[in-house]
Amino acid sequence: MAKIDVTQVMVEEHKLILRMIALLEGNVARMEAGRFRDWQFFLDAVNFIRNYADRFHHAKEEDVLFKALVDNGMPRENSPVAAMLLAHDEGRAFVRAMEEGAQKALAGESGQIPVIAENARGYIALLRDHIDKEDNILYPLAERVLPEGPRAAMVDAYRQAEAQSPDLEEKYRRLVEKYEHQAAA
Repeated sequence: MAKIDVTQVMVEEHKLILRMIALLEGNVARMEAGRFRDWQFFLDAVNFIRNYADRFHHAKEEDVLFKALVDNGMPRENSPVAAMLLAHDEGRAFVRAMEEGAQKALAGESGQIPVIAENARGYIALLRDHIDKEDNILYPLAERVLPEGPRAAMVDAYRQAEAQSPDLEEKYRRLVEKYEHQAAA
């Protein structure tokens, strides 16, 4: 009998996060070329990152998956878990700075394009690398090393986390689709 898969839900969530990352990258390039001044997009991207990528997705990783790995023998320090947690924190710093730049731009303050671009690009590079490491190294490792025992409880914990915000995934999927449609127009 196959073990319960405890990482596929994360891989699926990464796909939506990568779609937002692609929008962010495209809009930064258009902004720098003088063809994009929708500061609200950057605030919506921050909202997506904070509520979907961070609170919804990273919370499952940090509170469930990473905890299970540590509980089952992976060291917390100097380990893949420590590296992933550090990347989450680095990402939050880029997002804060991008948000501040977008708020200032929305308020009419000039000179914010380089601030928004630098922090968006930092986040984009960090997240792409981070997701690649999780999808191709950490998650396959987790599937190999986690025993069957905790897996059902982990899936239940994911479902409980999702139940706390039942419409969240659909809300952010619609947001991404809205901006994808605008970018294609």
